[in-house]
Amino acid sequence: MTGPLVLIEPYAARLGGHHQRTLVALAQARPGSLVIAPHGVTREAVAALREAGARLVTVPTGHPAAVLLAASRLAVGLSAAGQRAFRSRRWPRLVRRLPHQITLIARCLTEASALRCARRLEPCPDAVVILTASEALHGAAALLGGQRHLRFIHEAVTTEDTAVRLLGRLARRGEQRVIAVYPTQAVGDQFAAAFPHLPAVVRAFSVDDGCRLTDAERDGGRTAFDIPAADAAVCLVGGWWPYKDIDVIDAALARLQEPLHLLVVGEPLDEAVLERWRARPQLRLHTVPGPVAESLLRLVYGAADAALVARRPGVGKESGLVMDAARLGVSLIVSDHDPALTSRLHGRPWALTFTAGDPDGLAAALHALIRQPLKSPGPEAPGLVGMWTADEQADFLTRTFSSFTAKESRC
Repeated sequence: MTGPLVLIEPYAARLGGHHQRTLVALAQARPGSLVIAPHGVTREAVAALREAGARLVTVPTGHPAAVLLAASRLAVGLSAAGQRAFRSRRWPRLVRRLPHQITLIARCLTEASALRCARRLEPCPDAVVILTASEALHGAAALLGGQRHLRFIHEAVTTEDTAVRLLGRLARRGEQRVIAVYPTQAVGDQFAAAFPHLPAVVRAFSVDDGCRLTDAERDGGRTAFDIPAADAAVCLVGGWWPYKDIDVIDAALARLQEPLHLLVVGEPLDEAVLERWRARPQLRLHTVPGPVAESLLRLVYGAADAALVARRPGVGKESGLVMDAARLGVSLIVSDHDPALTSRLHGRPWALTFTAGDPDGLAAALHALIRQPLKSPGPEAPGLVGMWTADEQADFLTRTFSSFTAKESRC
């Protein structure tokens, strides 16, 4: 199992997140792999992919792929116009949801375009994988793209309304040309109810690239943010999305009795909340707004004694921040929102957990870190939270892809 993979990442043009990192790691594990990024790719990822010997495609190849991508971009424009036109709550909820349904169709068309490119450019891959796939129209993407594939489905952002469900039913036979890969069992359980006929497996998305923080990066992070070595520091990474419990963090920081540095990185952020934090007498705030490159993100993690992850109860999707901390060797303060994750972290000397939704519990954890830094996670930490190496992940994808193509020639 050493042949090329086809790796499709519709969000490769976005900084931040763990999409680019996993994309690059898999391409490095399988030199000569075909990487399809229909909306472009970050400059940092381009350099890494070239170094890995990957073949990078950012424009559609062939007339069908070009038509599908053009249709997708038209749908994106319609969705954006609809969101502006129907943003008022005076419109019925069904009307306000219409632009988001068009977005689901646009994502399907983008995937189909990329799959057409894959079929044309790599006739006999070890696996064809959409690394960040849409949560809907799985069979339609396979039928329009003319290509069997695996698709990582990370979460359900937009549920299907009647029209999109009808399209999905019309393309249901295409679901047998797809295997969904869910990063956690909780996500799998959620989708099983909506797509009972969709073949699926559960497998963590993030991979361990073995690139732990160095002592130089830790010292450099402290220097870059002017944090004395003896001071306690925590990082809060990523945009403030609804599943993150910023209210609990806000309330916990109001309870601080001892000095703490807090590094906030990401987009979107709430400036009103940040102003409150700047006024806290025991808190020194460091902000890096917007998505950032991997090199700067490593400095942020390097400067921190621990990464803070606070989610609302019941959120069961994979936490890229938890995976980052384990991969880089950074301690964790994390809510117990996900029982499976909490079980994995129980008793680990590099992780503190607190009850989701409990600001007093978070404040106690922060005070405990201030008084006594946690141990750093060892090289076994990625495996403990469910991560695999890039080589292991590439082999898994190959085996899984082969399992539903064994009865027919793939070449």
